[in-house]
Amino acid sequence: MLTGSCHCGKASWKLEGDPGSITACNCTLCRRYGTLWAYDYEGERIALTGEIASYTRADRDEPSLEILFCPSCACVLSWRSLRLRKDGRRRMAVNIRLAPPEIVQDLTIDHFDGLDTFEDLPSKGRCVRDLWF
Repeated sequence: MLTGSCHCGKASWKLEGDPGSITACNCTLCRRYGTLWAYDYEGERIALTGEIASYTRADRDEPSLEILFCPSCACVLSWRSLRLRKDGRRRMAVNIRLAPPEIVQDLTIDHFDGLDTFEDLPSKGRCVRDLWF
């Protein structure tokens, strides 16, 4: 199980099981937040605790997700889809940057072009530690 918490400790997340590869996205939100994402579904392997606020893009008529953050220290904890999938599940991701570095440093990073093509980019073989240390 992986855990992460905001800077002040008032909000946190847990991710059960293998997080798989971690995603670095270059969309207009992720590049500003500096997030690294691990994915699953709400109420399944991901759980959030504490007081959490949300941000939904105001520049979109029908935004697809909301950003969840700590209202005290503003650390980005997660994103959550605003739409259920056909199977009734809700996709979400947690920000791996909130986990202890020694626990996540060897996780592989995949790159996603959320800015232009909305496609995976070639892997460069980097791990989380390559972005931190």
